[in-house]
Amino acid sequence: MSPRRFAVDGTPTDRAIIEHVKQLAKLAQSRVVVLHVADGWAARTYGPDAVSREIAEDTAYLREVQEEFQSAGIPAVSEMAYGEPANEIIKWVREKGCDLVAMSTHGHRFIADFFLGTTATRVQHNISVPVLLLRAK
Repeated sequence: MSPRRFAVDGTPTDRAIIEHVKQLAKLAQSRVVVLHVADGWAARTYGPDAVSREIAEDTAYLREVQEEFQSAGIPAVSEMAYGEPANEIIKWVREKGCDLVAMSTHGHRFIADFFLGTTATRVQHNISVPVLLLRAK
């Protein structure tokens, strides 16, 4: 059973991708890895040693999403990464591997997207596995 990995950002846009991944995981009898990249000051500065309200909230949220998958009969684990989201997602996929990356996108943030590119765009162009992108409303 190969893992399907998807990234959550702790916002309401996650709901759409979670529901799609549930259906795919059941159909493919897959294991799911829920990944969140904490990117606040403490996370970027201290990495896994970071202690902050953001880290505590992110950890609790990851646990909730993992339990939601498990309650639906889908094997799931959750992992936290620390730093710049696109870089950390790419690094995770290259080091640990998976069959599919699923992400929701938020649309554009204008100037920042123009100069830096969106997280989703940077991820899809830097990994060799399929990427499922779902535009959140």
